[in-house]
Amino acid sequence: MNLAFVESPVQLLNVLEWVHTQGGDDPTATTVVVLPPVDPMSRGQLRRMAELARDEGITVRWQEARGDSGAPLKALRALAGLVRRADHIVIGDPFSRYVQLLLTLVRADRLTVVDDGTATMEFVAQLARGERLTRWHRRGRTGPRELVLAPVTATARRRFTPTARHTVEVFTAMPVEAPPGIAVTPNTFAWTRARFGPPSIGRGADLVGTSLVETGVVDPAPYQEAVASLARAHGATRYFAHRRESAEKLHALEAATGLEIVRPDLPLELIARRGPIGRTIVSFPSTVVHTLPLALAGTGVNVAVCDIAPEWLRATASPRAQGFLSGVTETARGVQRLTSVVT
Repeated sequence: MNLAFVESPVQLLNVLEWVHTQGGDDPTATTVVVLPPVDPMSRGQLRRMAELARDEGITVRWQEARGDSGAPLKALRALAGLVRRADHIVIGDPFSRYVQLLLTLVRADRLTVVDDGTATMEFVAQLARGERLTRWHRRGRTGPRELVLAPVTATARRRFTPTARHTVEVFTAMPVEAPPGIAVTPNTFAWTRARFGPPSIGRGADLVGTSLVETGVVDPAPYQEAVASLARAHGATRYFAHRRESAEKLHALEAATGLEIVRPDLPLELIARRGPIGRTIVSFPSTVVHTLPLALAGTGVNVAVCDIAPEWLRATASPRAQGFLSGVTETARGVQRLTSVVT
């Protein structure tokens, strides 16, 4: 049995893509456990993605592991038997402390990590450098919680290290160089292209939002100014919001720019493939500058990426932020790079 753990809509989409690549494998042999976050937009997208997964014959189990203080332990007890019986574990977020805790129960000798967006690039790089697993936008401070969970993280790192009896695969659309022994399987978004589209294409442009403000990387004021400038320069009329963008920020953007704010009910790869979509899609450095060219291959849609200027960063942003974001842009294939924002 394949057992997958996902915490975001994009992770669940990439599990569907992974199952599609398995060829003769029966989709009913895969069970997906959804560990939903608390924000309503993510939960709504996850429910829609769960419907698509069930349509493919995949078993989906919705397991609350957040909220009240007893939820994580209750979920761990509920999932323990399922985890121990699985032959193949598939995870979407190797940085998740809860998934790392579940990995301490794993007996399976096969492990696959599917894309959690650009975080996959940092995950593979940290494995190759032998570093502890830390999200790129965090400052890397070690607090009491990290010290308590250090043994759990250490066990997870061992699970991500292949041995003669234990295989590790990374299924990704990102440009990565995995350490020796880890198999890298390219995600070409074949399932997405087979199930959706081709889309109808308009003449204008669409902007794609980012949660860099919400994660404490970019200051709100320069971000709003950049969005307004990009909208004017490219004749954009719509702004596809990231699921983590705050309502306050989006209201301010709408008032300042006149853009129509769209809150997608599915990951943008599916929204774009389903259409209608603009002739040009403009994004800041994010997952979609790598995934949309694949999902929209052959449609004629142009994907452009606008760099994050160093002066937009908050003083409290991680020292790694600028380098990581530049790397996301520089390694994107088949996109137009915008080196400055036209005002």
